[in-house]
Parts: sequence; C-alpha cells; structure tokens
Amino acid sequence: MLRLDDRARVDGVGRFKELLAVAALPVLTGYAAVATVLATVAALAAESAFSVTGVLRASGPGWLAVYQVPVVIGDHELGLLPLVFTVGVCALVARSAFGAVDRLGYRTPRQASVVIGTVAGTHAVVGVTIAVLANGAFVSADPIAAFGLPGLVSGVAATIGVARRCGLVDVLCSRADAAALAGMRAAALGMAGLLAASALVLTVASAFAVPTMQTLFAAQAPGFGSGFGMLLLCLGYLPNVVLAVLAFLLGPGFTLGATAVGPVHFEGGPVPAVPLLAGLPETSAAWWPALLVLPALVGAGVGWTLRASSPSPVERVRSVAVAGAVIGFATVVLTTLAGGALGGGPDASGTVPFPGLLLPAGLLSVTAFAWIFVPGAAVAWLTGPRPVSDAPDAVSDVEDGEAHDPDGELDGTDSADADDAPDSEAADAEASVDGSEPGDTDAAADIEDSADTEDAADTEDAEGPADSGDTRGVSAAVADNADSADDDVSEAEAAHDVAADAASAEIADENGDAEDDNADATRS
Repeated sequence: MLRLDDRARVDGVGRFKELLAVAALPVLTGYAAVATVLATVAALAAESAFSVTGVLRASGPGWLAVYQVPVVIGDHELGLLPLVFTVGVCALVARSAFGAVDRLGYRTPRQASVVIGTVAGTHAVVGVTIAVLANGAFVSADPIAAFGLPGLVSGVAATIGVARRCGLVDVLCSRADAAALAGMRAAALGMAGLLAASALVLTVASAFAVPTMQTLFAAQAPGFGSGFGMLLLCLGYLPNVVLAVLAFLLGPGFTLGATAVGPVHFEGGPVPAVPLLAGLPETSAAWWPALLVLPALVGAGVGWTLRASSPSPVERVRSVAVAGAVIGFATVVLTTLAGGALGGGPDASGTVPFPGLLLPAGLLSVTAFAWIFVPGAAVAWLTGPRPVSDAPDAVSDVEDGEAHDPDGELDGTDSADADDAPDSEAADAEASVDGSEPGDTDAAADIEDSADTEDAADTEDAEGPADSGDTRGVSAAVADNADSADDDVSEAEAAHDVAADAASAEIADENGDAEDDNADATRS
C-alpha cells in the first residue's frame, strides 16, 4: 500500500499499471471462478465426462451469464440466470475499484470517472469478444447484449465502490435537499425490510417442505457429485426466488411456467423439480391476503423512521414519497434481473420443459410505491412534531428595579406591593362607586354638572311658552324646574356620602387584612 505522500508522485506508468490491474483483475478472477465451479461439478458428477477444453470453452458463456447476459443453449434461450453470482462479481468489482482509487490517490469525481470508464469499457470489450468467438457454437450469446450488460453491471459496481472515496456522495448530497436525503436513507431501510420479509416467508414455507426437498434431492441428484451440483444451483437461484416471493407479498404475484401464484389468485401447473421450489404451494389458501400486512408494516416503518426528519408534516410526507419512489425503482431493476425465460419455447414434443419466471416489473414498482407511501405518509404525518407558533409567555417578566424580600417570597408578593395594595384598592373602590376610573373627577361634581345640564335643558324647553306670551306660566315652570334640580342634587350628595362611608369601611377592613397578612409572613 502506498503512503499518502507517495500517491502524489505516481507517474504515468504507475497509473497505467493500476488502471490495467483494476480492469483485468475482476475479469480474470470472475472467469477463473466460473471455470472452477464448472470443473468441480463436471468432476463430481457421476455421469459426466470431464474435459479441460470443454470447461474452458463453457466458461466464456458462463462468465456472460454471471453478468446477466442471456445465453442460447442449442435452440433454447437461458434468460433466467442466478443472481447470487452476479452479486458476488459486483462485490469483487467494487472492491477492486476502491483499491485502485485509494492507491492512486484519486479524490474527485472527475478522477473517479477514469476508473469507472476503464472498468466498464474493459468488461464490455471482453463480453462482446466472447460472444463473437462463441457465435455458431452450441452455447452462444447476442453480441449487443454481451457488450452492454457487462459494461453496465461492472460500471454500476465500480461507481458504488468509489462513490464515497471520490466525493460522489458529497455531490449528490449538495444537489439534494434535506427531505430528499432523508427519503433516500429511509429507502435503503425500507428495501431491506421488504427483502427480509420475503426471505422470512420463504424460510417458513421451506421449513414446512423439508420432506419434499429430501425427496427431490434423492430423485433428481443421486450421489455426492450430483447433490453438490444441485446445491449450487439452489444457492445460485436463491435471490431470484426471494424476489419472486416479494412479488407475491406486494400483490401482483409471479408466474412460473403454467403456474401463477398471488395472494388473491392461484393457478396450478407443473414446475421444475428443483428442491428450492419445494415450498411452492399446490393449492391456494384463504389466509394468503393476510400476508399483505407485511409490506404495509414496512411502509409504516419507513414513516416512523422519518417522523422526526422535519418539523413540517408536508416535508415529512415528501420524504416518504422519495423513499417510495426509490424503492419502486429498485424493485423494477431487481425483478427485471430476477426473471427471464428458462427454455424459450416448446421442444419437439410440444411441451415446455424449462418454463420461465415472469415478474411484472412495472406493476410491482407501482405497488411497491403504494405500500411504502400510503402507510408511511400517514405515520409520518400523525406521529411527527407539529410547528409551534410564537405565542407570548403566560407569565410576564419581572419589571426592572423590582426588589424581592423574604416576605414577598413567602406570600408570593413583594412587600412594596403589600404596602401599596390598600391605596390601590381604595382607588378601585371609589371608582366602583361613581362608575369611573380612579383618575376621573369626583362623583359629586359629575352629578352637579349633570344637574346643571338638565336644568339648562329644562330652561330651554321652558322658553317655548314664553314665546307664546304666557309669562306667568313660564315663571312657574322655571321655579318648578329649579326646585326639582335642587332635590336631585341633594339626593345625589346623600347617596355619595353613603357610598363614601361604605368604601372607607371596606378600605379599613382591607388595610387590616393586609397588615395581618404581613404580620403572619413576618412571623413565618
């Protein structure tokens, strides 16, 4: 391993060697692994003829099959290819690309593109070369598919390997907002949850079908060599079957030859005698729709994960939508790779000896999005925090300069407030008597003003008869009005005196109560 300061001094020859290694090493390692598996199976099989030349020639189409390139065996197309080997070679390519950028000291996306392009271009050239050389042989492949699929698969794997080291993740984070990033992180957990649920269902179904598995192993692969080959076949197609079970859990189901299996529909038919398919039911069951709760729980889990991603419910729902869209896209890619033809058509007898696995990728992506978004959005909306409005505090702050003494702390008020309480209460009492605020004029003055106003109005009203010439009647009316005004003033003064006496008595009582409270607080 080069040191950090040595990486900066890697010259052109050193870079060429590293790029050549990252391009050729995964190709050679994958080819050698395929040849080893084929040689092992051929050597252990009881009725097979082992040939080094035959193994090497068969390893080329086998290498293409690892990268999901459909191969033609005789007149039948083999499009249903094992995914476990594809996962393994992708891990190998990603690790090799990571080591290359680490040794070269590459840290930018532009530098990462050099490694990714080298890896993808090399795999594409090797793939089309194998397809051209195998043209006309018993096992062949389409050159266009042999060029594109290895380049695409290896390029994606190399991108995953160098993404974090060369800043591709940082570029993605800089161009996506917080809601989208939270949704993408939750999508990884949601996809893992869906795959775990399908694997759990497959495990339970296989556990109940263990006797059938033993019977199939004994009938189809007698002996150690044949049994080992059958075991490799089952392990290779295990991810494909897990994705088929996922299609069942999401609702649309899958079709294997003439057999169609879904939670609400079932159509039986012959299936390949492979132990891995021993758990496949022969008849439908009424409780199958209950399994639809599993993807709903995964969707609710995605919403629960995003419940605190944002204080805004709309942003949380948008994160759930991003998670559902990413999971839907991943479902399309995985189910497209998992399905395919396994024979391509009827043989001379008119039967289909190798039926294919059909997974409706488009419909599965829509249902996967729905199972994630609907329960996830409800959970994220209802369980997350709500925006809090800026409301004034119920308790006001203490005014500047206000002093608290021990007496005030004991009874909840300041001593100054206790001394001022009688005066303020007296002012309030006077205000309650005359119906005005403490700062208004005296009630007596108001009453006298009102009496004068009434007197003046009555006098003006009384001037009406004067105009008619009845002077004596006017004088009598004026005298009566004056007497009435004097009586009103007297009554108002008397009422004011009574109210003032009552207010004074009440103030005295309250002053006494306040003094008692202060004395009690002092003793406490």
